[in-house]
Amino acid sequence: MPNLPTVALVGSDSLLAREVRDIVATTEADLDLRLVAAVDEESGALTRMGDEPTVVNLLNAESLLDARAVILAGNAQSSRQALDLLGDPPDAAVIDLTYSAEERPDARLRAPLVESVQVEDPADVAVHVIAHPAAIALALFMRRLHANDPIRSAVIQIFAPASEHGAPGVHELQQQTVSLLSFKNLPKDVFDTQLSFNLLARYGDEAPVSLEESELRIERHLASLLALPGDGEGALELLLDKKEDFDAVVLDVMLPGKDGFTVASELRAARHFVPVLMLTARGRPEDILKLSPETITGHAN
Repeated sequence: MPNLPTVALVGSDSLLAREVRDIVATTEADLDLRLVAAVDEESGALTRMGDEPTVVNLLNAESLLDARAVILAGNAQSSRQALDLLGDPPDAAVIDLTYSAEERPDARLRAPLVESVQVEDPADVAVHVIAHPAAIALALFMRRLHANDPIRSAVIQIFAPASEHGAPGVHELQQQTVSLLSFKNLPKDVFDTQLSFNLLARYGDEAPVSLEESELRIERHLASLLALPGDGEGALELLLDKKEDFDAVVLDVMLPGKDGFTVASELRAARHFVPVLMLTARGRPEDILKLSPETITGHAN
């Protein structure tokens, strides 16, 4: 049997990782999937991949050493640790399902279902951040609708499931349901409010991840995907070559190809002074310095 390329799956027991494991097991993919424990998971545990037994590895440099690609599917802490172990630039291609690498300058937002044109060779991209599933679904629908009946504006209501927060979110929902029915105090570590038998417009103030943060992420990702075929060149073509008239331009920093910084700079170099609002999850000083008043009108994190 030939040696297969190794892909490390960090956070091997999360809900996201279980989906990846199921896909690999049922499609007979030509790769060796190495399971790596997240910070909150037990390493050395015996589990299975399809019908084959396998052992979950400890997250360290050795478990990532010879991997061709590393999939981040665990909690934020394990994703950051894996990125640190891989170095800068990383020693392997990184596929980030957790959004932990969004702030990296070498990260590119990806949505293969939406990308009709491959702007960059995947081998030239260090970190692939997979777009939020809601943004991907909306982009597919809105792009097809826009082709037949142009959309000028849209109001979208998204219902996020408890599983958005992985196994801890699902577990807290289950525990809240049991507690309510037995008149006990509610666990609130994830949502900091009652989610069971409820629809929430926001989480409690002490929730580790706010609902507003998820909303802004979906908006950023959707803005990038609606600019596809997926590149800054497409935005420049609309504004400079086709001379489309817009009152303002919203740019995502993580556009594939030419990123948002480059698009904004080339607009100003061409003396096109349409107001530009930059959407970014990046908070690094070197990225903030790029957002000069001469280039953009404002930015939103």
